[in-house]
Amino acid sequence: MKKITSKMICGLFSMFTLLVVNVFAQEQLPKPIQEFKGKIGRTYAEAEADYPQPVKSAEGAPNVIVVMLDDVGFGQSSTFGGPVEMDNLDQLADEGLTYTRFHTTGMCSPTRAALLTGKNHHEAGFGVISELSTGFPGYNSIWPDDAASIAQILQGNGYSTSVFGKWHNTPTWEVTANGPFDRWPTGLGFDYFYGFNGGETSQYEPDLYRNTTPVDQPYSPEEGYHLTEDLANDAIRWMKTQKSNNPDQPFFLYFSTGAAHSPLQAPKAFIDKYKGKFDNGWDAMREETFNRQKEMGIIPENTKLTERPDVLEAWDSYSEEERKVLARQMEVYAGFLDHTDHYVGEVLKTAKSLPGGENTIVIYIVGDNGPSAEGSMTGTSNVYTAYNGLGGESFEYQLNELDEWGSPSTEPHYAVSWAWAGSSPFKWMKRVPSHFGGTRNGLVISWPEGIKTKGEKRTQFHHVSDITPTILEITGIEQPKMVKGFEQSEMSGVSMAYTFKEEHAKGQKTTQYFEIEGSRAIYHDGWVACAFHGIPWQLTGSKDFDETKWELYHIEEDFSQAVDLADKYPEKVKELKALFESEAASKDVYPMDDRFVERVVNPDRPSINNARKKFTYYGVTERVTNSASPRTPSRNHDIEVKLNHKKSDEGVLVTDGGFEAGYSLYIKDNRLYYTYNFFDQKYTNIISEIELPEGDLILKAVYDQVSGQRGGAAKVTLMLGDKVIGEGGIPKTVPVQYSATSTFDVGKNTGSSPSQLYHGDFTYTGEIQLVEVTLQ
Repeated sequence: MKKITSKMICGLFSMFTLLVVNVFAQEQLPKPIQEFKGKIGRTYAEAEADYPQPVKSAEGAPNVIVVMLDDVGFGQSSTFGGPVEMDNLDQLADEGLTYTRFHTTGMCSPTRAALLTGKNHHEAGFGVISELSTGFPGYNSIWPDDAASIAQILQGNGYSTSVFGKWHNTPTWEVTANGPFDRWPTGLGFDYFYGFNGGETSQYEPDLYRNTTPVDQPYSPEEGYHLTEDLANDAIRWMKTQKSNNPDQPFFLYFSTGAAHSPLQAPKAFIDKYKGKFDNGWDAMREETFNRQKEMGIIPENTKLTERPDVLEAWDSYSEEERKVLARQMEVYAGFLDHTDHYVGEVLKTAKSLPGGENTIVIYIVGDNGPSAEGSMTGTSNVYTAYNGLGGESFEYQLNELDEWGSPSTEPHYAVSWAWAGSSPFKWMKRVPSHFGGTRNGLVISWPEGIKTKGEKRTQFHHVSDITPTILEITGIEQPKMVKGFEQSEMSGVSMAYTFKEEHAKGQKTTQYFEIEGSRAIYHDGWVACAFHGIPWQLTGSKDFDETKWELYHIEEDFSQAVDLADKYPEKVKELKALFESEAASKDVYPMDDRFVERVVNPDRPSINNARKKFTYYGVTERVTNSASPRTPSRNHDIEVKLNHKKSDEGVLVTDGGFEAGYSLYIKDNRLYYTYNFFDQKYTNIISEIELPEGDLILKAVYDQVSGQRGGAAKVTLMLGDKVIGEGGIPKTVPVQYSATSTFDVGKNTGSSPSQLYHGDFTYTGEIQLVEVTLQ
């Protein structure tokens, strides 16, 4: 970042309408303690005190709120011509600026890393989500020391900082009670964190942390709990506390929702609002969105609507009963997104009412990538079937659960074709960065005190890595040269502040590469060359990178990438491919890797449970994450529990997973129970034939994968000491992973339950002395 000159300062003052911002150079963060300038005397009467003063922000520094939604397509929100009503986003657009050529990376962790560092995602170690990390600099999910977060920079310059909701930027092996915590939000510049540290969680029974401590949700789904509302209420409380304590101190608030990522869950009233609105299907929805986008000036008049890919079926090819299921899926998604915007609005309304409300810049990013195709071709009422490579359930099965879609008893995701429709007018969707369907997201920026133009659109090409440089420019803060003793590398992003005043200012982003899982593209001076590397809902296998065909688009004239010019301008393709190779080589893109499920079970990834075969727990243990717990899916193992038991005692002994899939070993009615949940489709309950005696007992559950195959049949034997007291077969088992959201627990059940025979935490009322899980 260039040193800010006095001439530039004057330009800032003029541009931001007399906002008083003191621009100052800074060499390092945290700033060193001030040199003592008082006087030391023999006694206090002969001395002069000189307190080191706390770091203060520049006078007139604005509050900053960044809102990041999850899995939302360019053509889904009403603000960008879509069918989902987002009144608060609409209002913000009327008060500020709407950006129609803003881009993300095509995937969640990568986008969030680029957002917070001002770097390309590979440069920040997040070439892919943390769960798929590999041992290469661009993919290891380890936040680099030379890339301080925007929170660290603002915190070091007098801001109070907070993040609410989804984080997903900590290495998986560090998401444990043992830490380390330096790559959790509170170790990366955030004073306060309330949310979840993973890719997704249940909206009704989430895996929550406050700072680094696991916490229970404040009330139950039966009492009306929903995560988005909880996050909003906590953010409102935090803002009010900050401004009550120090009304002059600006804050940075990162509101990072889990919505509208699967599971698609929302209150019934919001879902019912969209009843019947998608009965005409995805082809009609896409065309209607396209027409509105033209009418609203979101897309140029000469834009072409790209065609449906051959791998997707026309709406009319489905039966009436199938269309009923599919339409309901989109109703649930729409209700979820509408509900999310409502509570974002509550946060923004509170911010505006507090001291400095008009001097608050709101950066509302409508999705961290395009709409998600991870729900399979048919959609699913339990997204973990798709994550395990099993696809979605049949339409007949879904029809039986249709009224429950979006409720606490489902963890649904819509069909691929709805994702395609939601990316109008572009091709493809999430996990396809070669085309704008995966990377073009809506952006609205509002700043009443700093941006005087209202309701205008901006069409300069920009990228999520440009957000941090923009925040630095408007707050008058230079990128520090050193942070915590580490020299900082230059940011890749460029500030967007030049667009605030001049509608037709020449774009300052001339080159930007894209790459996720082998799909790749390069933008340069109005042209895009791109290589599509495979459909995003196929989660296994690998393809030949050299056989990927490159396409070429002149996007200054072809907004939607509708006309491939590769055959017409082969030299341009060659030029841009060479530019991509140069960018990729210098920004840690290599080696590209297109595997998905295979990387989930990567044995080389650091983990405290990789090489372990015996796990011992000394009493009640809560929320042990996947990276630390025994990996038991489709694998022979024994669970042994030593406890002191009375006949009246009951509760959970050991559980892993939750409503989506998993198992639970527990005592109920003085008998030993083992429940295996196969994706909420089949519950197998194995119960001891005898009641349990009192006293010190050794109970066992012996799991045998009798089929010898992942996902095949298993047998479970229950034992009291050496005596068999119950046994039963499990016809189908979970192949890879029970859940990404629920955890392993001893002595209680946090989150949702794998068993239908109890609810809540069902804490064991007796004394658990020892639990040993042994993997074969």
